[in-house]
Amino acid sequence: MVLIKFLKSKLSQFMTKTNRLVVLRHGESDFNIENKFCGWHDAPLSEFGIKEALTVAIPSLAQSQLEFDVVYSSVLSRSRETAELILCKLNCAYVPIKKDWRLCERHYGNLTGSKKRKVADLYGEEQVQAWRRGYDSVPPPIEESNRYYYTICSNPIFDEVPPGQFPLSESLHMCVDRVKPVWKEVKREVLKGTRVLMCVHGTVARALVQHIEGISNEATEKVNIPNCVPRVYEFDLNSGGLVGGGINLGDQDYIRRKTAQVAAIGD
Repeated sequence: MVLIKFLKSKLSQFMTKTNRLVVLRHGESDFNIENKFCGWHDAPLSEFGIKEALTVAIPSLAQSQLEFDVVYSSVLSRSRETAELILCKLNCAYVPIKKDWRLCERHYGNLTGSKKRKVADLYGEEQVQAWRRGYDSVPPPIEESNRYYYTICSNPIFDEVPPGQFPLSESLHMCVDRVKPVWKEVKREVLKGTRVLMCVHGTVARALVQHIEGISNEATEKVNIPNCVPRVYEFDLNSGGLVGGGINLGDQDYIRRKTAQVAAIGD
């Protein structure tokens, strides 16, 4: 008996203790369904976006028996609403949601509110894809003549943005830099054993993929994140390192189809 206890003790020293993190893009918004650049405009979830949360995200999380101690979201309603739906349907509405403006979608500047196809017809598909996917390409800054300028700049949800840090447009690179300090905070929580769900936006999810997986700028440009598909990462709590790569939960044919739709400019 003593020998068995000794062997078990020795074995436990070599067993890897891990914790999982889930990154999830919010459900479709009203602007997504109209194929418009959204960015910092506070568009709510569409009816289909609510359905995505209920039929795509929640079943995948429930089937994988994933539980959470805290959820991180942006201050934008489409991110918060998706997080609230998930927690409610998983019977854990008591789990706190930490809202952070630094997790807001990338600011698309004066493209905000414009249909992607219309912008492509005006500037060319190559330029639009550079604005959408290029690492350092910055869209034109939002102007006062843009119908969403004042609703964005005067929105009280952005009151915590420090003076001088309120963007008028952002590249993917700028979004990656903005997300980095939040990711460092989240990683510390994960490595302490906190079970974290990050319910964020498409470009923020891409930024997190770069920080988590350590991929190049060029590879990050090619990352496409479908709505409401949970991406699970596992971390070694002893070394702090990533165990394997990210795993997308759900029907793989559906995920491939939706990923291709995200990559395209659309109609």
